[in-house]
Amino acid sequence: MGSVLVVGSGLAGLTAAVRATDAGHDVTLVTKASLPESNTRHAQGGIAAAMFRDDSVDTHILDTLRAGAGLCDAEAVRVLCAEGPARVRDLIRFGVDFDRDDSGLTRGLEAAHSRSRVLHAGGDATGAEIEAALVATVRARAAAQGSAAVGRLRILEHTMLTDLVVRGGRVVGATVVGAGGLDMLDHRELDHRVLDADAVILATGGAGSLYRHTTNPALATGDGVAAAWRAGASVADLEFYQFHPTALAIPGTPLVSEAVRGEGAVLRNAKGERFLLAAHPDAELGPRDVVARAIAREMAAQGGEPVLLDATGLGRELLEARFPTITEACRAAGLDWALEPIPVAPAAHYWMGGIVTDVWGRSSLPGLYAVGEAARTGAHGANRLASNSLLEAAVFADRAVRALSLPLAPSDPLPDPLPDPFSEFDADFARHAALALPRAVTPPEMSGEFGGAERDGERGRASGFSREALQGLMWESAGVLRSGAGLAAAAVTLAGWTRPETGPGASVSAHEDANLLDLARLTVQAALAREESRGAHHRVDFPSARAELAYPLVWALGGDRATGLTNRTPLANHTDPAPVIQAEEAIAC
Repeated sequence: MGSVLVVGSGLAGLTAAVRATDAGHDVTLVTKASLPESNTRHAQGGIAAAMFRDDSVDTHILDTLRAGAGLCDAEAVRVLCAEGPARVRDLIRFGVDFDRDDSGLTRGLEAAHSRSRVLHAGGDATGAEIEAALVATVRARAAAQGSAAVGRLRILEHTMLTDLVVRGGRVVGATVVGAGGLDMLDHRELDHRVLDADAVILATGGAGSLYRHTTNPALATGDGVAAAWRAGASVADLEFYQFHPTALAIPGTPLVSEAVRGEGAVLRNAKGERFLLAAHPDAELGPRDVVARAIAREMAAQGGEPVLLDATGLGRELLEARFPTITEACRAAGLDWALEPIPVAPAAHYWMGGIVTDVWGRSSLPGLYAVGEAARTGAHGANRLASNSLLEAAVFADRAVRALSLPLAPSDPLPDPLPDPFSEFDADFARHAALALPRAVTPPEMSGEFGGAERDGERGRASGFSREALQGLMWESAGVLRSGAGLAAAAVTLAGWTRPETGPGASVSAHEDANLLDLARLTVQAALAREESRGAHHRVDFPSARAELAYPLVWALGGDRATGLTNRTPLANHTDPAPVIQAEEAIAC
């Protein structure tokens, strides 16, 4: 038994904290905001698992592989789908009250699933219900006294991870800033300190704040992925950012669950036409990347105006009972979706990329584990299957805790400490990227809402770095539709921006901005390197997938002076076979 630092309080972090405490470890759970605030809380659709007689693990595996566009790690997919049902049963024992009907658990159909297998709770409040049950469980564990069989759990809210501590090539803790339990954004005197640990489990979620339009909360700034990369851990698949096709086109871009289309709602353009019929055989239930691109092109054709989601045929009773959260969001915006179609548009939703791990959550750095959206397990490939995200968080958080007693994954020795990753590269990178700028103009379909990368880049250079400028640049250049010209121009702009100072006394927002700039540079570099269209990554200058590129792009700090990156391909992190532990052997709550 030892000390474990868990960073993040979504489903992955809360599960890891409970599992590790029950296994006898002394656990510190760190979260940037209050304990219940996370991406998990905003999840609507549900959690997918093969739990019904007309379904099977093999069918779930096939659906996941199809959605992943040839880039899934087959073993990670097998683990995800095979262990998923057991983890859902754990959630039920933790107190998650999934919706029921006369036949038992209610299940829904979502895009690219060949079976109805998506469980939901509170209608469209699945994430909130899961978060509430696990927060209550974590608080109960923290209130209990530790014993020889059960470890101690302490919770540090309003405490932000800033960097990992690496000694002798091993992660031994993390540096954090906190405000003594107060809201950091309203507190000027922040406490900077080091938290020592035998193992660190990062469950910090994604980085939706890279983009102007996102379904993520504002706290999703990729803190764990950025810190892991700076520490020397390998990251991969950064070019694959999933854009949810249907966010309500109002300030705040609240999510409109895919389950609405699963119930029969359809998408129409400004002329009232169902344009998805020509885009995919499954129309509105096609893969997310296909639907998002079709919407983007339709919006460009109608001057950037949102398309319309028509759910009027479902009836008020079903809409209000099945989708109370969306109904309330519509009502707050003055919309009645039972009577009229509502405006929707794509928004950044989920990052398939992240910290490279094996199927036990182990990163390339000994002592560092990653779970949930912060991890790149390979289970999602180039395009995540709907409602597999909550499942991945539960499955791999459980496995990471079980892996704490397994042999460490091998890694190369790392320098200690590491320098600022971009301090000496910016000028060279800018010159290098400028020389690589294609002479071709941005394709016409990239104009309007989804184009203008070069123009936005010029604005950014003129005005200097700001989070808003970065978000605009990423939306225009590395969004739903991309081009080599736009990405290269974005690389020049990003290289010319000065990284915010993150030394003693730096604010929380400065740390977040530094993380976002690091991740934007990495993401654009990865998107430039993948000269094809695959899954969520679509290059208009390379519109087709290329069989010879069906491998992940893996990056680590160091190497090429021009970029500060080393491209390690193909992926070779699954090197040491771990003992096989059956799903049934997992710690039961």
